Amino acid sequence: MQTTYNYFKRDISWLSFNYRVLLEADDDKLPLYERINFISIYSSNLEEFYKVRVADHRAAASGIARNSDEDVQSSKDLLTDISNEVNRQLEKRIQIYERKILPALRKNNIIFYQSQKELEPFHQEYIKDFFREEVFPFLQPVPIGKDKVISFLRDERLYLAVRLISVATKETAYYVLKIPHSKVPRFIELPRIKNDYYIMFIEDIIKANLAMIFPGYKVDCSYSIKISRDADIVIDDALQAGIIEQVKKKVKKRKIGAVSRFVYDRNMPDDFLSFLIEAFNINRHELVPGEKHLNLEDLRTLPCPNKQMQLEKPEPMLLNCLNGKESIFQYVAHKDLMLHYPYHSFDHFIHFLYEAGNDARVSEIMVTQYRVAENSAVINSLIAAARSGKKVTVFVELKARFDEENNLATAEMMKAAGINIIYSIPGLKVHAKVALVLRRNTQGKPIRSYAYISTGNFNEKTAKQYSDVGLFTTNKTIVNDLHNLFLTLEGQKGTQFRKLLVAQFNLIPQINELIDTEIKLVEEGKEGRIILKLNALQDPTMIDRLYEASQKGVQIDLIIRGICCLIPNQPYSQNIRITRIVDTFLEHTRIVYFGNNGDPKVYLGSPDWMKRNLYRRIEAVAPVLDKELRQEIIELLTIQLCDNQKACFIDENLENIFKKNNAAQPVRAQYSFYEYLKKKNDTTL
Repeated sequence: MQTTYNYFKRDISWLSFNYRVLLEADDDKLPLYERINFISIYSSNLEEFYKVRVADHRAAASGIARNSDEDVQSSKDLLTDISNEVNRQLEKRIQIYERKILPALRKNNIIFYQSQKELEPFHQEYIKDFFREEVFPFLQPVPIGKDKVISFLRDERLYLAVRLISVATKETAYYVLKIPHSKVPRFIELPRIKNDYYIMFIEDIIKANLAMIFPGYKVDCSYSIKISRDADIVIDDALQAGIIEQVKKKVKKRKIGAVSRFVYDRNMPDDFLSFLIEAFNINRHELVPGEKHLNLEDLRTLPCPNKQMQLEKPEPMLLNCLNGKESIFQYVAHKDLMLHYPYHSFDHFIHFLYEAGNDARVSEIMVTQYRVAENSAVINSLIAAARSGKKVTVFVELKARFDEENNLATAEMMKAAGINIIYSIPGLKVHAKVALVLRRNTQGKPIRSYAYISTGNFNEKTAKQYSDVGLFTTNKTIVNDLHNLFLTLEGQKGTQFRKLLVAQFNLIPQINELIDTEIKLVEEGKEGRIILKLNALQDPTMIDRLYEASQKGVQIDLIIRGICCLIPNQPYSQNIRITRIVDTFLEHTRIVYFGNNGDPKVYLGSPDWMKRNLYRRIEAVAPVLDKELRQEIIELLTIQLCDNQKACFIDENLENIFKKNNAAQPVRAQYSFYEYLKKKNDTTL
């Protein structure tokens, strides 16, 4: 029996996922602007990766023990592996962008200038006038040099490094220009000529007019540069009394964090680069060569003159079973209800909160907040409920990375409206996505109450972009379990859960029991079956359980969008297959399925199988008890495993191996499942 297992490195696995995102830009079957959007997503993902993961490894490699997953030596080695893989991927991004995207734009009469040298004569005067009137007033050239005060480069901002030669003295001078990012668009639409539509980068317009900025100098050359800074902030939440002030201070410091990468135009001469390295105190291991144009995440705002080149996404549907019924409460009182976002409309959940705020028998509404939209309809509904006299309790996770400020602002707004706010738990993040509506009759006795457990945040914006599942139920045991969870969040101890699986309590023991059952079935000569649909699989302990089950003969399918540290095609993983799906919507649903000898057990909830989720967070998972809804989840898993358009297998080398479309019928899971839900919805008319 195999006792020593191997695992993929977490961050190299993530890079494999992000590369798969980039490959969508290479798919000429997609609308052109959707391909451009995937370049933007890839670039944005990579930016955050450097600001968090690479920053962690740099800190660990420098002897600052912040990354518990890697020791100092392995962090140093891993940084080299990351750099090599990122450079390889960036070559692919350049190839797709320059050889495919730009020619495709031109073929569609969109001329996207890539330098001032490409300017047609009929645009020359327009560029000068536009620069003089719209750009020049916002530019502030700053000299740089060894004997000058070091200029501070803002995180993620785009700069132009310029080398000049004095006409009078022939001496060399260096300047840095911050590209305006709010006063002027990144992409400038130029006058059309006949049927041709022209676009230009703002930095190229600036480059074309540098002589106007620097009279008395000859412009030698100019190149784009940018800095990515450490964005991972550490909150000492043991000091609970001061957590709000800590968050405010630490978020401000994020803007001046340590450098995690210095990105520069790879065409920059070595002597110019060396000068900048010394002038800005950059370490060479922080260097990342980039393209002529940086911050390609901005491509999501590239002007589009023809909507036919954009993707037409399926419209979120309203459930016909709720049409003509005033109350979601009435429906769920008789039957559990499941919503699949973004295929179903998030408006149903907003309506659920509206009903709770207007039902005279509702005594309390309880919700967790991890990430919400700005000007959130969810928050507004809770405030309206509080103002109508309902007791509303919201657990706000202040440590949700990059959402700290928004969560703090909404928490203060809710508190001012009379909502009871519970803040972060020391040592843990609360990542559960749950809501509870408690009801009492006129005598004050408990009556049917409502629980909602989801895989995604209460965020109407991401509910249109992420695939998630939400379950409404009045099952008394689940309602009581969820109430106990909120009591736990309020500080009460000794809570037990009967049906709800909660990280830090019964989640891992119950999952282990379910795996043991499948192993036992195989040992009895029956079929053992496990399907996991997760965003990430990283925890070695749980991976070992899957390796063990595979060795026993349990058939395992993993549908993992991102990080997957389990290595397939090994002697101890021969019965495990890994599928990755990247398509229009971000796959975000977390589902676990156990065959259970023909009586499947299906669960949905908030956790991925990562160390942080299983051991350092509060997560909630609910069983799907309704047979019809359970079959609906099984149908989703079946369709995803049959995808032969956007699905890849992950092999033992972390390669994305596209599934061969040998079937007579193409299956594109996201669109096929939408049609499945639409057909099911139409039958309830």
